[in-house]
Amino acid sequence: MPSVPSWAMHRVEYDEDSRRLDIWFKETGCCSFRGVPVSVYSGLLAAPSKGRYFNQYVRDRYG
Repeated sequence: MPSVPSWAMHRVEYDEDSRRLDIWFKETGCCSFRGVPVSVYSGLLAAPSKGRYFNQYVRDRYG
């Protein structure tokens, strides 16, 4: 499970079989997002700003 350089989050984990993305936020703990394509997970890892990417491509899009 990769650690990520971010002000808001400190690690992410992705399960390809269930398409579940788990993000550990520094302030609020772990949140799970279901139905996330692997391309979105890869994009998050590659994004220069993890928070901006999260807000644009994950937040309010996956339950």
